[in-house]
Amino acid sequence: MRGMAASRGTGAKPKNFGGTLRRLWGYIGRERKLLSLIFLFILLDAAVTLLGPYLIGRSIDTMTPRIGSVNFGLLQLLILVLGAAYVTDAVLTFLQGWLMAGVSQRIVASLRRALFGKLQKLPVAYFDARSHGEVMSRLTNDIDNVSSTISQSTVQLMSGAITIVGSLVMMIILSPILTLASLITVPILFLLTRTVTRKTKVLFKEQQVQLGKLNGHIEESISGMEVVKAFNHEDKAITDFEMVNGKLFEVGLKAQIRSGFMMPMMNVINNIGFAAVALVGGALAVKSLITVGVIASFISYSRQFVRPLNDLANIYNLLQSGVAGAERVFEVLDEKEEPEDSDGAKVLDQIQGEVVFDQVSFGYRPEVPILKNISFTAKPGSSTALVGPTGAGKTTIVNLLTRFYDVTAGSVRIDGKDIRDYTRDSLRRSFGFVLQDTYLFSGTIKENIKYGKPDAGDEEVRMAAAMANADVFIRRLPEGYETVLSENGGNLSQGQRQLLAIARVMLAKPSILILDEATSSIDTRTELHIQDALLHMMQGRTTFIIAHRLNTIRDADTIMVIDHGEIIEQGNHEQLMAQKGFYAEMFESQFKNLDPATDAANGE
Repeated sequence: MRGMAASRGTGAKPKNFGGTLRRLWGYIGRERKLLSLIFLFILLDAAVTLLGPYLIGRSIDTMTPRIGSVNFGLLQLLILVLGAAYVTDAVLTFLQGWLMAGVSQRIVASLRRALFGKLQKLPVAYFDARSHGEVMSRLTNDIDNVSSTISQSTVQLMSGAITIVGSLVMMIILSPILTLASLITVPILFLLTRTVTRKTKVLFKEQQVQLGKLNGHIEESISGMEVVKAFNHEDKAITDFEMVNGKLFEVGLKAQIRSGFMMPMMNVINNIGFAAVALVGGALAVKSLITVGVIASFISYSRQFVRPLNDLANIYNLLQSGVAGAERVFEVLDEKEEPEDSDGAKVLDQIQGEVVFDQVSFGYRPEVPILKNISFTAKPGSSTALVGPTGAGKTTIVNLLTRFYDVTAGSVRIDGKDIRDYTRDSLRRSFGFVLQDTYLFSGTIKENIKYGKPDAGDEEVRMAAAMANADVFIRRLPEGYETVLSENGGNLSQGQRQLLAIARVMLAKPSILILDEATSSIDTRTELHIQDALLHMMQGRTTFIIAHRLNTIRDADTIMVIDHGEIIEQGNHEQLMAQKGFYAEMFESQFKNLDPATDAANGE
């Protein structure tokens, strides 16, 4: 499957964990004003939270036997203040979550926008080397992981850090001895966190890689469902899915088990710490060095101190997944884009249409040349047909002409100027494509026809459809030109989709036409109408025709026979037939049974 082997990552650690976080902060920092407000709420919330244990301790001390009597007035006041503190804590927590939800969604929307924009700037070679599902996985699953990381971890990180510092200060104020007793577990927690996260970061990276492969397999299977069913490969598709899904299950299970192992162990370690505080505190209370209220306050502060440490450990696990997703996103953002237009690049307009290939060589991989010293001239308004065996290099010539790829050697010129000296936008606007594999977007028929000329009026759309012989079947549809198409026009036949593609090009009225088996999916009767329409559209326009059915290019001004990346024959139909070479053999092999079939039909 295309691109499956090209999925990156083999379960290695993130290449640059800190660097990825810094790049992610570049997006987070754009919300610094709201983040500052959130930070202020966190500070206020931390102050209120730190006040709670102190009030609890004072309340207990109002009822201790040492005092001799209960100070009900002070107790009521402390309870009221404590209640107000809890209410304030709830309000501040809600405000933090509410503001952070908006911040995280804007950050992720910005990141998603950057990624999608980047995809529009990447060369065709990038998509040729990767499955569509794997690319989409980065735009969906990886972005979602980043979103979860930002929304769940940012507030926790800030509040956790403040709470840890504040709780530690209050613990020291209450009892330095108890503080030492409670801190005995911190090094153990640190070692546990470091050990577990070292393993989980590898697993979370591999999990994202396997998820990308799974999405690629699903996308290919669904897109090619007709082929799967036609060849009875449903069982094989399920087997392949189970294999990829099984790998994702295994690595996901390991990641979740190892990350989930941390919390139970932390609870055990924390309980040991609380037991140490209780023992030491009890001994100090017996000697009247501290009160019971101080012990109660200290245990509450100790829990506040330890809980953020636990949260930070869990956040670090979440960060592993988020950073793994962010790294895959940044890998795309770091991909080399299509080269910028050269300095002084001209806009290609008022085209005469002369196309020259001058000693052009090219290979998708340097070590495997596809075209070798190709040279030809297509005069303005002429039609040039490219024929030859599959893989000979016909489509590659078109890809170089449109600058989907740049030549390895030599040059391609339009109207005497190297196409690299034109702006890429104006160059591609000059071409009209009718491909064998048509593509229609979700939307109405009218919107699809207008894709090449968005400002076209309804009458222009109808006339273009009529020229393409599509108007008749469009009007028969319940909604006519407003009929909504499913993905890639799945509710139309292949022939109807191709008619719409031809209408789209006719509406755009490009200067240079590229027809790649433009009528291959159309019945013979309709093809006659389309050929007339195409001949009308080709008048005065330089046209390149890729064809395997040689009867469709007999009237071309020039026919070039391509084989193994070289032009082996060139001329018009009559000239090539007279040479009795490769073209004549191809032509005769396609039609050698025509006369016997015709004779049989006539009963002769």
